[in-house]
Amino acid sequence: MKHLPAEPDRPIRIGQLSSFSLATVWSSSPRPSHRPRHHPSRISISASSPCRSGVSARVRVSPSPPTAMAPDDAATTAASSEPGGAGGMSSEEVAARPLLSSLSPSPAVPVPESIEDLDRRYAPYARRDAYGPMGLGPIGPAEAARLAIAAVVLVPLRVVAGVLVLVAYYLVCRVCTLWVEEERESGEGDGYARLQGWRREAVVRCGRALARAMLFVFGFYWIREYDCRFHDAKDEHVDQSKELERPGVIVSNHVSYVDILYHMSASFPSFVAKRSVARLPLVGLISKCLGCIFVLRESKTSDFKGVSGAVTEKIQRAHQQKTAPMMLLFPEGTTSNGDYLLPFKTGAFLAKAPVQPVILRYPYKRFNPAWESMSGGRHVFLLLCQFVNYLEVIHLPVYYPSEQEKDDPKLYANNVRKLMAVEGNLILSDLGLAEKRVYHAALNVMREGKNLSC
Repeated sequence: MKHLPAEPDRPIRIGQLSSFSLATVWSSSPRPSHRPRHHPSRISISASSPCRSGVSARVRVSPSPPTAMAPDDAATTAASSEPGGAGGMSSEEVAARPLLSSLSPSPAVPVPESIEDLDRRYAPYARRDAYGPMGLGPIGPAEAARLAIAAVVLVPLRVVAGVLVLVAYYLVCRVCTLWVEEERESGEGDGYARLQGWRREAVVRCGRALARAMLFVFGFYWIREYDCRFHDAKDEHVDQSKELERPGVIVSNHVSYVDILYHMSASFPSFVAKRSVARLPLVGLISKCLGCIFVLRESKTSDFKGVSGAVTEKIQRAHQQKTAPMMLLFPEGTTSNGDYLLPFKTGAFLAKAPVQPVILRYPYKRFNPAWESMSGGRHVFLLLCQFVNYLEVIHLPVYYPSEQEKDDPKLYANNVRKLMAVEGNLILSDLGLAEKRVYHAALNVMREGKNLSC
């Protein structure tokens, strides 16, 4: 697809989206999430032709409210919104500023008096489902009865089925790696990403099928997918030479650990994982067969490649070799509640290779599958207690960077982020991992003080 323009004061021209009807993202306040949201209501998608080509759109997001930004933060945001970081903003540039600006996690800032204050300030991480913040909110008798029945009937069955699926795939990986020497760089096993022939075919096919089976175990019986990766043959603006290029990385918004299961079932990419994951029982061998990049973040010696260098090398290899597994990266670096799109890190864009954007959405009725402000064990339990869970996926066309974007990874990342925000009906936010930790710490303080109320 045609790259986005570098100037922030122009409309974003998307001439090769053969099946898109783009909409202007205009968000004045966080949207309620207590009811299921079907495919983005502000994107026109018909059943016969879900996308239309030659549509121009501008990403417009409401400026931050006065109470959500300190004066110093406002000055910083105004300076950073310029392409070159200079001051002086036009009216259109002001309109394109994010909804929420980063807040300094200063310990001197007092904890807000109510959970409503926290949710407004840290909207991308706030849970607004039936279970409330941290999954500890008060629930009615009907919901309590549903949980009790599911805990007795559904959860044991699903746990047993999940373990069987995991063990089955471990056995497949064990058989396919018999008498195969593990790739070794840095003195430790780095995986079996370069399996060939029937071994690689069995690992990929069984992995995709069993990942879909695991999604079924979690209650994702139907997955609605909108595939807009292919351009209209009549579109004369498509560069046919670029169409032959293979993307090296899948970039996706990050909402839950369920994201990984879906991507495994759809394209079976490789991931970035801590080196300790390679030593875990069952999961360790599976992660090696996936071709994960194992990193030791605390190591500063020259024996270990940096994370960015290893990721860039893997992306370039996947871009140039059809047999190499693609990378999957979540540029946000952390999860959100599914309604927002956080700032993108540039790691996925340093290789200057085309990227495949994918948008995940989780409509819900009572429980939001987003892994936010909740322990892993409690989240898995509540997810297994839901009789049905929903997932919607939008596959965007491959994004081919311009020469200017290749020279400026930050520009490349921001343009892809704007495109995903428009197509996924997501709200842009400047909050990041630091603000998320402040939010979680404040929730824990309020919980210990017994002040948590919905």
